[in-house]
Amino acid sequence: MVRAVFIVIAGLLGVGGFYWLQHTPNLPALEGTGPRVQLAIFSDNGVLLRVQTAHKVILSDAEWRKRLGSEQFSVTRQAATESPFHNLYWNKHAPGIYRCVCCGNAVFRSQEKFDSDTGWPSFYAPIAEQNIATARDMSLGIERIEVLCRKCDAHLGHVFDDGPAPTGLRYCLNSAALRFVQSR
Repeated sequence: MVRAVFIVIAGLLGVGGFYWLQHTPNLPALEGTGPRVQLAIFSDNGVLLRVQTAHKVILSDAEWRKRLGSEQFSVTRQAATESPFHNLYWNKHAPGIYRCVCCGNAVFRSQEKFDSDTGWPSFYAPIAEQNIATARDMSLGIERIEVLCRKCDAHLGHVFDDGPAPTGLRYCLNSAALRFVQSR
């Protein structure tokens, strides 16, 4: 009898854990095993703690699918774009930082967020230049600059040169690629 109860409880915990991995945007940070990159490490309050070298996170598509929800996977791993004005953070004004939904790397913070009237969260600067990467994107037949998480190469969005001072840049991001952590 005790063994049967243990098996049922273990099964429920396994199913619950699988559900959690599939449906929560608050996944724990991942440690990587790939090539090393230098990252700025921030507290959840946006305070720079240190700059350190870390391994890139490299997972198969199957592993990313297990870890992420379907929209998160589509946006971050396949460079899809979510709908404007119908996403989680386009109109969020609370103080905090935005971390990569895939690996937990700090990428943007609310101090640099502004309303771009585009329907996507927009920032005029990243939290730290070394925490993001950019790449040329010709997917729509025009040249754009893709913004990626430096730690796991997740597609975050694009950067344009029509933003406000002081940078003149607009990092136009997908909410599905981000996890917001409100300052305490």
